[in-house]
Amino acid sequence: MGDEVYRKLAGVLDTIPNGFPATESGVEIRLLKKIFTEDEAELFCRLRLTFETAAQIAERTGIPLEGLEEKLVAMGSKGQVFAIRLGSLWIFRMLPWVFGIFEFQLHRLDRELADLHEEYEEAFGKQFFSAKPQLMQTLPIEETITPGHEALPYERISSLIEHNQSFIVNECICKKQQALRGKPCGKPAEVCLGMAPVPGVFDDSPNGRAISRAEAYELLKKTEELGLVHLTSNIQNGQIFICNCCSCCCGVLRSITDLKIPAADVINSHYCASIDAGACTRCGLCADERCQVGAIVEDGDGYRVVREGCIGCGLCVSTCPSGALSLVHKPVEERAVPPVTESDWNDERGRSRGIDFSPYR
Repeated sequence: MGDEVYRKLAGVLDTIPNGFPATESGVEIRLLKKIFTEDEAELFCRLRLTFETAAQIAERTGIPLEGLEEKLVAMGSKGQVFAIRLGSLWIFRMLPWVFGIFEFQLHRLDRELADLHEEYEEAFGKQFFSAKPQLMQTLPIEETITPGHEALPYERISSLIEHNQSFIVNECICKKQQALRGKPCGKPAEVCLGMAPVPGVFDDSPNGRAISRAEAYELLKKTEELGLVHLTSNIQNGQIFICNCCSCCCGVLRSITDLKIPAADVINSHYCASIDAGACTRCGLCADERCQVGAIVEDGDGYRVVREGCIGCGLCVSTCPSGALSLVHKPVEERAVPPVTESDWNDERGRSRGIDFSPYR
């Protein structure tokens, strides 16, 4: 089949809402050849974005059932498909490129794959962040939200943690990628939090480390102290991860700082920082050490927040020694309410991109 099956796979990935743009260099094909065999690529193209059992896939597609579940389980272990075992039952679905296939390559990532993804980043980012809804939303440090500004459940870290029952911590693939490329971050790498609404999901996971709810809270507190931004999926219900991100490694934040894509196109943010000039002691801590996206700048003999660049994370507020910084809700007209579920996100994203992904629903 040669490159034909990989071009077919690239086309499928670009047809589902997240997107997977073609490039003149063909780096996207080299990425897929690195991750999938030809048979795996062909099987992926027969899946859907909704979960199915192997028997359902076989009945729908005509693929022989014998050995199908074993193949899909193996692909799940390679991070090529989403595979979940519920008791004795396995269910499967396709994954987008991000958040999906790339992130699930954590334990297969080597220098070649790291370099290929870096080469693809600019082309991918320009398409990916040109459509709405955004993939991620900011979760502000809860204690920094100004009293009287009622936070909705999807804006509160505590709400996400309390609505889930299983937790796992993993190494950050962005930090691993940059370390492999000779650009280590210097901050701890084991900072990515996964969550599930049922108990025991991660107890036997071969990847990551299962932790308790209390340990999840402690992880988030530690990452706040380190100056990492809390990001989660841009939906109201069903979040399964909280990324804790730095702008030197994170592909999302680097799209703002390196690719110069407007912050509002990259991240859905519900808050903005504000500086009380009279209370500011001009220590520079907020601009020099805490803001990950360069949204606080010197202005005369003080500092100001660049509102269109602020992602509302609260990192500057939590460490301001004079209390001059606060975090306030954006005006209603500037706030984008996230889609309710992942399925709703897919529908909105598909309409925004003008694509018909109905064959993969």
